Amino acid sequence: MTTRTPAFERGAVNGIRLHVMPTTRFKTFAIAVYIGIPLREETVTPVALTPFVLRRGTAELPETIQFRERLDELYGAGFGFDVYKRGDYQIIQFRMDIINDAFVQTKDPLLKRGFQFLGDVITSPALENGIFRSKYVQEEKETVRKRLEAIVNDKIRYAQERCLEEMCKDEPYRLHPLGNRSELPPLEAEQLHERYKWWLDQACIDVYVIGDTNLNEIEQCVSEHFHVSRQEIAPKYARTVPVPRVGEAQQVIDRLDVTQGKLNMGLRSTITYHDDSYPAALLYNGVLGGYPHSKLFINVREKNSLAYYASARYDGHKGICAIQSGVEFDLIEKATAIIKQQLDAMQQGQIEALELDQTKAMLANQLREIDDSAFEMIGFDFNRVLSGKERTTSSLIEQLIHTTADQIQTAASTFHLDTIYVLRNREEV
Repeated sequence: MTTRTPAFERGAVNGIRLHVMPTTRFKTFAIAVYIGIPLREETVTPVALTPFVLRRGTAELPETIQFRERLDELYGAGFGFDVYKRGDYQIIQFRMDIINDAFVQTKDPLLKRGFQFLGDVITSPALENGIFRSKYVQEEKETVRKRLEAIVNDKIRYAQERCLEEMCKDEPYRLHPLGNRSELPPLEAEQLHERYKWWLDQACIDVYVIGDTNLNEIEQCVSEHFHVSRQEIAPKYARTVPVPRVGEAQQVIDRLDVTQGKLNMGLRSTITYHDDSYPAALLYNGVLGGYPHSKLFINVREKNSLAYYASARYDGHKGICAIQSGVEFDLIEKATAIIKQQLDAMQQGQIEALELDQTKAMLANQLREIDDSAFEMIGFDFNRVLSGKERTTSSLIEQLIHTTADQIQTAASTFHLDTIYVLRNREEV
């Protein structure tokens, strides 16, 4: 007998959307706060820097050591954040993991203390003369700079970013969620604090909680501890409209001091998470390059020994499939031809029953595992907020199981090669 996953209860406070799943399945409370703003050239860097500064201290705990000690006082509560993009939005996600009071001896409810801490982090930061502490801003600028430099030093990630940058050079999606290194040096505390206030006022904010609680309790926690003055109606995410490919694929070659070539391809599709054809697009990506049994891995790496790795990743919020591979310089043209053959095979419906069954099984297992993790369940539900499409893991599994090879072929017809990106050595071979 399987236990049915409880549903989220929805509400809103001060323009902040609330999503609460009351359950006793977990011994902890999982809290996630998503703060999203459209990707823009002029704001992407200060917005990316903001959470790094916020994690240094609050008005009550201005010193970083006090900040960390408070987490210890909360029985070792976990705290962290991520900066990423979904579609044409830059998302900051804060996370807290706090043990349920039932398993410890404590006078004050840990959930409320956790919300006080998280609310202060986001809405009551440590200030100096009414603005961010200059010391924290300068130190965290260096942190972000090093993270951006690490991407350049990791040539696999660098090639991924450069391919998408060229592919979407006229779209917000070209921007890296951590911003631009060249824009960090001039950012000072006063300017960053002004951007922070704008961000907190204008962004979409969603608070998720999974644990032994209820919507009324979370409404009280957010109302009491999130010190914001926002419009009553929470702003919504605008759904990304896919940009169709027109004409032949563009080719881009970068030359750096590298010992192995990187061959990346970007494909555009009109199918996104919101569409009924999304399960077919997921299977398209899986059969093409999502797993070790997929066409790219088998034909490019295993059969022809052309690549050290070969895979594909589909961004369902943007409608982009990104192919990546590592290839010797003198084999780039041959690898390109064989990858194109796999794309043609997908469009012609050359999908074997075994590779389709294996892909369905792999995707279904991944979706089932989501229900074992509170934060994974939160992340899956947030797709609904971003796309406006209601989905459950069980319904998506059911749709995947019943998707046919013909439906995948139809989805394949929407994937068009947009950009071929090559990173190679400086010298001609």
